[in-house]
Amino acid sequence: MSESRRPHGRLHVLLGAAPGVGKTVAMLEEGRRLRDLGSDVVVALLETHGRSATAAAVADLEVVERRSVTHRGVTLSELDVEAVLERRPEVALVDELAHTNAPGSEREKRHEDVALLLEAGIDVVTTVNIQHITSLNGVVEQITGVTQRETVPDAVLRDAHQVELVDVAPQTLQGRLSQGLVYPAERVDAALSNYFRLGNLTALRELALLWLADEVDSSLRSYREAHSISSTWQARERVVVAITGGPEGETLLRRGARIAARTAGVSCSPST
Repeated sequence: MSESRRPHGRLHVLLGAAPGVGKTVAMLEEGRRLRDLGSDVVVALLETHGRSATAAAVADLEVVERRSVTHRGVTLSELDVEAVLERRPEVALVDELAHTNAPGSEREKRHEDVALLLEAGIDVVTTVNIQHITSLNGVVEQITGVTQRETVPDAVLRDAHQVELVDVAPQTLQGRLSQGLVYPAERVDAALSNYFRLGNLTALRELALLWLADEVDSSLRSYREAHSISSTWQARERVVVAITGGPEGETLLRRGARIAARTAGVSCSPST
């Protein structure tokens, strides 16, 4: 462990469009990468949901035991914040940021637990799905017809040091589901017919990309203001059509123009 520690930890959020995209495995891989670079890393909380691949991915990482909470005769396990603080790692891996803690817990939400770790100077790598972001909750319900009761405030993600999208194509995610890699076999057909319909997954993926793009744009504006940068950068895509003078040239130019028209502000430059 390094001798110096930042006064406030940094939050790294792995964002997914839907369950099963690979956020938890990506979190564990990031933890292993940081450990191999010399950081002191622990798995503070891992949710495998019965997925063998996820359970296997923890492998040689140190795991902090959970605390047990009994509610109405049922024993539940939650993140043991005090145990993590006592262990004082440099990096803690905490799955499912939007989780609601068991009744009787000191704090209602897991993101409140994470805030304490950050305040103690511990970096946190965590996961969340797009449907759990408060501002998008209603939109996701309109898309999927499913009400998400566990949410995390947008401000928590905006204050993160890094938000990274864990992305897979909708068809790939459906394939994982069909293979039983996301839910047990008895739940697959219902999931594919409802929440995991191709149209839903495509819309959720687009929503995740748009939300993240908006956050990047906001960060860029803040950076420009902080550094008194008034001019803008040319960061647009350009369509280049290469023609030889043959009869197919006009068709290629029209095709290039259509591509440019679909992307606002993109220029189409013929090149001979």
